[in-house]
Amino acid sequence: MLTIAIRAARTAGRIITRAAEDVDSVRIARKSPNDFVTEVDQAVEASVIKTLLTAYPSHSILGEESGFAANANSDFKGNNDDLDIDEVLAAENVWIIDPLDGTTNFIHGLPQYCVSIGLMQKGQMTQAVVYDPNRDELFSASKGAGAYLNDRRIRVTRRDRLAETVIGTGFPFKQLKHLDTYLDYFRRITIEGASLRRPGAAALDLAYVASGRYDGFFEIGLAPWDVAAGSLLVTEAGGIIGDLNGEAHPVFSGKVIAGAPKVYSSMVTLFA
Repeated sequence: MLTIAIRAARTAGRIITRAAEDVDSVRIARKSPNDFVTEVDQAVEASVIKTLLTAYPSHSILGEESGFAANANSDFKGNNDDLDIDEVLAAENVWIIDPLDGTTNFIHGLPQYCVSIGLMQKGQMTQAVVYDPNRDELFSASKGAGAYLNDRRIRVTRRDRLAETVIGTGFPFKQLKHLDTYLDYFRRITIEGASLRRPGAAALDLAYVASGRYDGFFEIGLAPWDVAAGSLLVTEAGGIIGDLNGEAHPVFSGKVIAGAPKVYSSMVTLFA
C-alpha cells in the first residue's frame, strides 16, 4: 500500500512542478476568506484518487477538494463542511488526501508546499506519504516500521527544554475566532524562549518534526487532510501528537500539538 501511495505522490509532484513553471496562468478560486483553491489542487487530487482507486477500488477516499466517497463506485459528497467523522472513522480503509498543502505559498511562488496522502484503517493511521516536489524529499511511514526521509530513517529531536527549541506553527487564518487564543499561546511559548517558524504547510511542518528539523509544532484550525499523514510520521519517528489538551484523535481534533516526548509534554502543560 505504501508503494502505491508513493507512486501517487510522485505523479502528483510532477503535475505541481509543471504548473509552478507558469503559476501566473493557473486558475484560482476563493473557497472562503484567506482560503484558495487552484486548478492544480483539483488536477492533483483527481490524479491521486485515480491511482489509489485503480489499485484499491473498494477503499474509501476523503479528499480536501472532493469530499468523502465510500469506494470507486460511489459519488463524492463534495462538501467537507458537513463531514461525518464517525463515518470516516468506521471505514475499513480510507485514504485522506491533501493534494497541495500550502496552496497560498504555491500561488505566490514560495517553494513550501507538498502532497499529503495517508491511509486510515479502522480509525488508525497505517500508511503515510508527504512529498515535497521542490526539494524532492519524500517522507514516508508504515505503522510499526518507522519513518523515513527518502531512504534514510528519521527520528524526532532529543532536545527537552523549550528554551532551546525551534517550534513550527500556523496562524488560524481561516478561523479568526481562534486568533486571540493563538496569540496567547504565541506569547506563552515566546516567553519560554522557543524560536517560532511559520512556513505555511502543516503537513510539511509535521514531517519536519518527525525528521528533527523542528522540536515541536502546534496549530489551531487544522483539517484532517492537513494532519493525517504527518501524524503517523511523527509517531513512527518516536514523537507524540495530540490535541491541545494532550488528548483526542489528532487527525480530527483541529487543534494539534506534536513533538519529541518531553517537548510535547512541556507544550501541553504550557498551553493548559
